[in-house]
Amino acid sequence: MTISEDDKPSLPKRPQILVGEDLSKQSEEELGERIKALEAEILRTKKTLDHKRSVRTSADALFSKL
Repeated sequence: MTISEDDKPSLPKRPQILVGEDLSKQSEEELGERIKALEAEILRTKKTLDHKRSVRTSADALFSKL
């Protein structure tokens, strides 16, 4: 038995945010959602950056002992 494309669960679509796009035609609600999405993306980016810095610090500590 195969799963058809229609039967596969779909992930919720994230709103596509383009930096520099014209915002004048967006409603207050859309602009609020945009801000929430951008804040979530900033948080995700900061977490990734923190992780990478932690890995680098660990690697630097390991290799400085050699």
